[in-house]
Amino acid sequence: MTTHLSTAQEVLKIEIEGLQALLDQLMDSDSGFSRAFHHALDLIENATGRVIVTGMGKSGHIAKKIAATFASTGEPASFVHPGEASHGDLGMISQNDIVLALSNSGETPELRDVIAYCGRFDIPLIAITSGAKSDLADAADSVLLLPPVREACEETRAPTTSTTMSLAIGDALAVALLRSRGFTATDFRNFHPGGKLGAALRKVKHMMHGEDVLPLCSNDTPIAQAVRQVSVSGFGCVGVVDETGDLLGIITDGDLRRHFNEPLSDKLASDIMTVDPKTVSPETLAAEALAILSQKRITALFVTEGKKPVGLLHIHDCLSIGVI
Repeated sequence: MTTHLSTAQEVLKIEIEGLQALLDQLMDSDSGFSRAFHHALDLIENATGRVIVTGMGKSGHIAKKIAATFASTGEPASFVHPGEASHGDLGMISQNDIVLALSNSGETPELRDVIAYCGRFDIPLIAITSGAKSDLADAADSVLLLPPVREACEETRAPTTSTTMSLAIGDALAVALLRSRGFTATDFRNFHPGGKLGAALRKVKHMMHGEDVLPLCSNDTPIAQAVRQVSVSGFGCVGVVDETGDLLGIITDGDLRRHFNEPLSDKLASDIMTVDPKTVSPETLAAEALAILSQKRITALFVTEGKKPVGLLHIHDCLSIGVI
């Protein structure tokens, strides 16, 4: 058990060393790596087509993930297998595209036809490689050169640290492009409608109970009547509005408990309401709304436009669709 843990710890330490070496290169704005990173971003931003990501073996698996990350963050991207490219799939790469090729050595035989194709049709080529003097590096317009660090599997030199660094560079490119283009959480949800992530990125307006069922009363409503509305509504609360319809406060089960021992027969809704309750807008993300509900330890939020209540969101509405 101890041996296994020490081996795992060593692997993580070596891979962290690789990531730290990458970070050190990026921290130096005058380094060749930083300049190449900026150039790669410029090439991708100026391309009118897709980012074609390619690689063989372990690099191919990383390339697929990078392509998926680009695609999910607003940058059209596809993975092209270099072996299949030599048998017809080069036709999937248009002259408006840009190619991002991954190869630790830079001498992967299967990439040669892709490299030649880029040169023939003047398609920009970005390389992620450790081979500074490799065929891939020589042909590339921008070379993101991996620093010389150990592979975590020193016995076989199987791609470990190098693939981790390649994946991190892909993430860095994707996030930098995302922020440069002002890609928002709303845009992101368009590509992630399913699962917990999609649920968290839904907007309150798509989940809230509408105006026709809102539990509301005026500020001069007798307490007995307000209590009936709290009970009948099923939301555990009633909103208190003024004569113009603006939300003044809220009465919850908790408010009623706090005033339980007081004589309430002569009191009005405004006497026991919580003033200026926390509200959200229809455009608020579901995850943000759930965070407010959790932090404030409340079960419902009125949804307002300006000060006018237009909906109500209950914590069960969030939980029922998988928001966490």
